[in-house]
Amino acid sequence: MASHKESIIREPLVTGTGITYAKVTDDVLFPVENKPNKAWWIGFVVSALGALLWVFAVSWTFWYGIGVWGLNKTVGWAWDITGFVWWVGIGHAGTLISAVLLLFRQKWRNSINRSAEAMTIFAVICAATYIVAHMGRPWMALYCLPLPNQYGSLWVNFNSPLIWDVFAISTYFSVSLVFWYTGLLPDIATIRDRGTGWYRRVYSILSFGWTGSVKTWQRFETVSLILAGVSTPLVLSVHTIVSMDFATSLEPGWHTTIFPPYFVAGAIFSGFAMVQTLLLVTRKVLGLENYITMFHIESMNKIILVTGSVVGVAYITEFFIAYYSGGEYEQYTFLNRFVGPYWWAACMMYGCNVLMTQVMWFKRVRTNIAMSWVLSIIVNIGMWFERFVIIVTSLHRDFIPSSWAMFYPSWVDVSLFIGSIGVFFTLFLLFIRVLPSIAMAEVKLLLKEQSEEYKLKQIKEGNLDPEQVKFYKESLKKFDSVDLSAYENV
Repeated sequence: MASHKESIIREPLVTGTGITYAKVTDDVLFPVENKPNKAWWIGFVVSALGALLWVFAVSWTFWYGIGVWGLNKTVGWAWDITGFVWWVGIGHAGTLISAVLLLFRQKWRNSINRSAEAMTIFAVICAATYIVAHMGRPWMALYCLPLPNQYGSLWVNFNSPLIWDVFAISTYFSVSLVFWYTGLLPDIATIRDRGTGWYRRVYSILSFGWTGSVKTWQRFETVSLILAGVSTPLVLSVHTIVSMDFATSLEPGWHTTIFPPYFVAGAIFSGFAMVQTLLLVTRKVLGLENYITMFHIESMNKIILVTGSVVGVAYITEFFIAYYSGGEYEQYTFLNRFVGPYWWAACMMYGCNVLMTQVMWFKRVRTNIAMSWVLSIIVNIGMWFERFVIIVTSLHRDFIPSSWAMFYPSWVDVSLFIGSIGVFFTLFLLFIRVLPSIAMAEVKLLLKEQSEEYKLKQIKEGNLDPEQVKFYKESLKKFDSVDLSAYENV
């Protein structure tokens, strides 16, 4: 079989010198095998307080009913469904990175797929809590599934998009969980082999008897490809079905066929933004700058830019279709977004999602860590407001002016939302504490040809085109984890 050599002009996916297989293991497992640092504890305490707020708000809701929310007879969906759609969207990046980029053989995914997959699972859990809470009678949630029950002919309505949601979200969660845990097996086995006592016994159970034999690796690769093939349609189907909660209605502002692709693009947009928010902090706190490099950050920023532009085109298309349709109710709904009482929410949506992301056309912005982190937060703020605008501004002024009403969130609405963020970050912080946040086995595959050390060795051997070497050295200037002094005499 002919060997493939990495071009020197490609930026390295692993930076730093002296990076060996053993060093990768030591660096990635340091937060797992040692006591957490002060930064982790601060983040965990703050997140845990948010999670406790969520427990209190959910308990209050279950005890008194959803009447404690700010809902009324006109606005029956508000912060609850806004939060649900927002969290489902955030979970999309994990599936895209782990499945789609694997099928396209994009090796830059190797350093970020583990955290993105974990983020997907935790985001879907947060989304599911909104649905259960909104039922009002959460103990009846089982009846959303087509199971035999004591009520005889009581059966789910398969024509309802809300039931489609149940199947889509449960399938999405199940496949994502299996995919994530399958990828963890070789790394858990590494922790097992390095541990002692009860620590070793626990990880031995979790590793499912992983041996590391050739046959085991062959099965691992085969299962990964199969799960990637199964997961790829979910990237498109899940948020498409979520969008049908709105698109299949006759409500002005919802009844439009652009919602499925519009929602999918928005989900990938917000998902990658959340990955940026988490990994930019994680790489600094855990000292993983050599593995989550500026190349990864810039690549994710490019995806955010593209999907943000697609969302911007969808906004324009919505307004044009409303104008072109000639429907006065549809036209008023979109006019109401700008001149109605919720104009400020629409301005936040368009400003954060379209205008602010356009600065990413500039390479200096895409390669600036502080600006990338701030913009990732701005994007997720904008995407939350997008869901709020779609849901609330379409409902609060419908066909009959006498039924128009305003929505004002109660303290329970706010507590549930802030608390869900606390739950999400608590789960993520526990994850990076007990499991490797980077796929060690996959990063080690990059050391042979995609690492900075390998490329430096090639340059020193002197068998490369000087123009290509010059181009490569120039590209390294954006990296905050590269020691440029090593190239001065080369």
